[in-house]
Amino acid sequence: IMSVNGKKVLHMDRNSYYGGESASITPLEDLYKRFNLPGTPPESMGRGRDWNVDLIPKFLMANGQLVKMLLYTEVTRYLDFKVIEGSFVYKGGKIYKVPSTEAEALASSLMGLFEKRRFRKFLVYVANFDENDPRTFEGVDPKKTTMRDVYKKFDLGQDVIDFTGHALALYRTDDYLDQPCQETINRIKLYSESLARYGKSPYLYPLYGLGELPQGFARLSAIYGGTYMLNKPIEEIVIENGKVVGVKSEGEGARCQQLICDPSYVSDRVTKVGQVIRVICILSHPIKNTNDANSCQIIIPQNQVNRKSDIYVCMISSAHNVAAQGKYIAIASTTVETADPEKEIKPALDLLEPIEQKFVSISDLFAPTDLGTESQIFISRTYDATTHFETTCDDIKDIYKRMMGSEFDFEEMKRKKNDIYGEEEQQ
Repeated sequence: IMSVNGKKVLHMDRNSYYGGESASITPLEDLYKRFNLPGTPPESMGRGRDWNVDLIPKFLMANGQLVKMLLYTEVTRYLDFKVIEGSFVYKGGKIYKVPSTEAEALASSLMGLFEKRRFRKFLVYVANFDENDPRTFEGVDPKKTTMRDVYKKFDLGQDVIDFTGHALALYRTDDYLDQPCQETINRIKLYSESLARYGKSPYLYPLYGLGELPQGFARLSAIYGGTYMLNKPIEEIVIENGKVVGVKSEGEGARCQQLICDPSYVSDRVTKVGQVIRVICILSHPIKNTNDANSCQIIIPQNQVNRKSDIYVCMISSAHNVAAQGKYIAIASTTVETADPEKEIKPALDLLEPIEQKFVSISDLFAPTDLGTESQIFISRTYDATTHFETTCDDIKDIYKRMMGSEFDFEEMKRKKNDIYGEEEQQ
C-alpha cells in the first residue's frame, strides 16, 4: 500500500520465508522441526512438499476488506481462491450447518417453526437497513439502541441470538449485546452479502495456503519499486532524538523516515494483552456431520461451553493444494482464559477425532504501547483468534492513518494505480 502511495519501500525479514508468524510451512518435515517433534513424518502422510500448512488459520470474507484490498491492488492476478464449502455452529454437543439461504433457514433444525419466522423477519430487516435512511430504522436508533434491544424487538430466543452474534456477526464474546446495534447490523450485512456472492459460505481461501497472500503483495510492491530482503537479521533499530532514522543489519545500515514492524522486533514498545492457543491437526477423514465437506468452518459459541470467548475450527484439505491426497488439515483456535489452555480447546478437538498428528502452539498477543507519533515506528498487533481477516484489516487501516495522517481510502488507491498502469500502456 505504501509503495502504491509513492513511498520508497525496503522490506527486510529475518526469516527465510514470507509472512512472518502467519506463514504457510512447507515441506511437512519443516513443520515437524518447527514444533520440535522427533523423527520425520510417517510415509502415510505422502510427499512432504505436497503440504503447505498455515500457522495461523484464517479465511477471507468474500465481500470483506481484504478481498477489496486484493482487488484494488490487483494482487488477485497472483492468486486463485476456492469457496469454503460450509459454515457450522455448535449447539448442545452437536454441529449444525449455519443456514445460508431462506430455504436452509426453514429446513434447519437449529430453530423451531415460529422462531424461524421471527428470524426471517429479522434478516429481512437487516437486509433493508440503511444507516443513511431513517425510514429503514423502524424505531431503532443505530447509535443508541443496543443489540440486546433489537433482538428483543424481534423476540428472538437465546439459541438464535447465540448463532446470530457468533456465527453471522462473528463476535468472539457477548460484550457486543450492550453496545449500539449499528456495528452488529453492518457485520450481519457483510456476512449476507459475502454469502450472496458464491452461495456455499461467505468465506474464500487461496490455493496453496495463506502464505500466498504476503507473496502476492511482495510482487505488487516490487512493480512499484519496493525492495525485498529475506533472511536479513535486524541487529539494531537506530533512534536519534527519540525518532527512528534507520536499521542496522550485518554491519550495514539502511536509513529511513518511518518504520513498520511486528511486535517481535520491538519488545520494549509493546504490551501483552492476552494469549491464543492454536492446534493444527492432520486428519485422514473429513469432519463428522459436515456432509464430507472438503473445507468448512465450525464456530463453538462461548456459552455453549461455559466460556467468555468462542472456539473456532478451520478445515481445509488436498482440494486446496495444502495437504497430500486424502488428507485434511483442521486448525482449532481460541483466546486463552485459564491456566490450562489445552483443556479449553478440547471441545473442538473432540469434534475432529481420530487425529493423526497434532501441533500445539500457545502465542502471546501484543499491542503497541508506542503509537509512532514521535518515534515514527509503527507496530502491528498480533494476529487474534478470529478466523477471518477483518480485524487484521482494521489494524492495517489504523497504521495507515497514524503514518499518513489521513484515512485509508480504497477509491483513492484505485485512482493512483490507474495513473501508474495507464502511463505504462501509453508508452
